[in-house]
Order: sequence, then structure tokens, then C-alpha cells
Amino acid sequence: MRPDLILLCFAYVLSQFFRAFLAVLSQVLNADIGATPEDLAAASGLWFLVFAAMQIPVGAWLDRFGPRLTSSALLLIGGGGGALLFAFATTPLHISIAMALIGVGCSPVLMASYFIFAKSYPPARFATLAALMLGVGSVGNLVASYPMAWATEMIGWRLSLVALAAFSALTAVGLFFLVKDPAKEDHSEKGSLLDLLKMPALWCLFPLMFVNYMPAAGIRGLWIGPYLGDVFGTSTTGVGTASLIMGLAMIAGTLAYGPADRIFGTRKWVVLIGNLIVALSCFALAFWLTSSALVSIILMSVIGFFGAAFPVIIAHARSFFPPHLTGRGVTLLNLFGIGGVGVMQFASGRLHGQIAATSPTLAYQTLFAFFGVLLLVGLLVYLFSTDRTD
Repeated sequence: MRPDLILLCFAYVLSQFFRAFLAVLSQVLNADIGATPEDLAAASGLWFLVFAAMQIPVGAWLDRFGPRLTSSALLLIGGGGGALLFAFATTPLHISIAMALIGVGCSPVLMASYFIFAKSYPPARFATLAALMLGVGSVGNLVASYPMAWATEMIGWRLSLVALAAFSALTAVGLFFLVKDPAKEDHSEKGSLLDLLKMPALWCLFPLMFVNYMPAAGIRGLWIGPYLGDVFGTSTTGVGTASLIMGLAMIAGTLAYGPADRIFGTRKWVVLIGNLIVALSCFALAFWLTSSALVSIILMSVIGFFGAAFPVIIAHARSFFPPHLTGRGVTLLNLFGIGGVGVMQFASGRLHGQIAATSPTLAYQTLFAFFGVLLLVGLLVYLFSTDRTD
């Protein structure tokens, strides 16, 4: 793989880390600055919502300025600056502001890679390359689990965040000097997001893209910690281990999905069957909520594995994009995917807070069942989509 893509992959490791590490810090942040699970749900939701909102300008900037300047500038300002602000947080509000700024910094990284794949490699390889980048970058999920829990116990969460700020800044500088922008295409076509939104072929993909990542990202990025702690009394280190297992399942699932469209000759049915398994697993998790921590971790890992259809859905949508709207197209799909998680993080925090006061167990059952219901609705619409492979 090219050096610039390797560095973009490392930048995506940081992005995956920042969207998932709050689950491991839930207990220590509550003890140090009084941050409740609802506060962390709001902070996590801000990361996803800001990340999603940034996809609109990021798409335009990728088409206009290229991935080198877009990725390096935003990661330096948002990733480095946001992590440093987090390190000096003294209230839950500071955490929310820091997470929003980090969302800005992480917003262009994966899409810069996808832009290069779409412009520089054969279309038939897009899903495999996209899944490979997502899978390898998801190592950040692993670092955000047990290693982050270990670092928190060894040097404290504040020094850990200072180190992450330095890593983010150095990575941004490296991107500026190493990333190679694809050659600009000569064309007279002009367009905007409205042209993409007018395409009927995409209408059946948007709802599933909106809900597909919700269960895996919501559980791994936030609720796995409070759930295991409240229901089974799991320690911070134990939560880190469970998060590591689910993170490994998510990486394995992403790599398995990558070549699946070429192996089975379909994208639609690969995505549909995988997400149906996720929905059923959400219902099973709600039903067997208190049976044992092992059963719960297994079910959450199944959700992580089969919920990794993100790159295949983007590849499905990309097959309908006109070439001059590639940047806007991939970021539009990413807006739906990440925006859905952001909305759900806010909603899940309020839903859990309202029910947990009377029944903590019912709160988690309702939350996991809600994930399953939303996914079934998205699948129902996706059922009418047009299958397409390159």
C-alpha cells in the first residue's frame, strides 16, 4: 500500500479511537468530574453529529482542494486541539466541547481515503479497499478498550489525552507532506448534493445507511461500559476486555464484508442478510439481558461482526454516482451513517435516563430492543433497492 494511504490508515485509527474511548472512561470521568452516562451520551452524540455535519463541506473540499489539504488541516485543528482541550476538562461541558472539536478533526480522514480509492483504483475493487481501510483502521477500537483502560490506570486519563493530542498533530503534519492528490479530471459537468438527492436509486439506501451503524457504534462506543457495570458490576479493566473482544469482532466483520460482493455476486443481499442478523441479535440481547456477562459479550460481538456492512453500502451507492460528484457522494453517505449514530446517542441517553430512574434493567432492555426495531425499518426500505455490482 502507498505510504500516504498507510498514514491515512493510521489517522483513521485515531478517528476510531476517539469515537469509542468514552465507554472505557465512563467510571473515572464520573468520579473525577461528575460526568454521568447521560453526559457522556450527549458528548458522544456531539462527536457523531459534528462529524456528520462536516461531511457536507468535506465533500466539496475533497472535490475542490483534494484530500491532502482537507485531511491535514482539519486533523491538526480539530484532532490535536480537541484532545488537548479534553485533557484539561473540569466539567462535563468541557468534555462535550472537546468531543465536538475532535469530531471536526476526524471528519475527513476515512472519506479522503475513499476519495483516493474511487479516483485511482478500478471500481470493482472499491468495496474491498474500503473495507480493508475500515478494518485496519478499526484497530483504534482496540486501543480504545483494554490499552486505554491500562493507560488510564498507569498514567491517568489526562496525560493519556495529552499524548493523543501530540499523536494527532504529528499525523496531521505527516498527511500534509505525504498524501498524493489524485489527478484532476477534465470535465465540464457541474453539480451539487441536490443532484445526488434527486437520484431515486439512492432513496432506498439512505434509511439503512442512517440506522446500520447505530447498534455497533452505540454499544461499543458508549453503552457497553455502563451496561456491564450496572448489570454485572464489571470493573473498568473488565469493560476494557469486553470492549476489546467486541472491537476484534468488528474488525473481523469489516474484513469479511470487503470481498463478499464479489464472492456472492450481490451487494444488496449481503447487506440485507447481515443486518437482519444484527437486528435479531439486538432483540436477543434485550431478552437475555441479565442471563450472564459472557452471553451478553457474545451477542454484542455478533452485533459488531455483522453490523460492519458500512463499506459495502457505500460501494452500493457509489456505483450510482457520476464521476464529478464522487467526493460529495461518499461524504453524503457518510453523513447519513455517522449522523444516524449521533442522533441515536442523544436519543439513547434521554431514553435510558428516563427509564433508569425506576428500572435500570428495563432501561437497557428498551435501548437494545429500540436498536433492533430501527434496523428492521431500514431493512424494509432497503428491500426495494436496486442491486448493482461493478
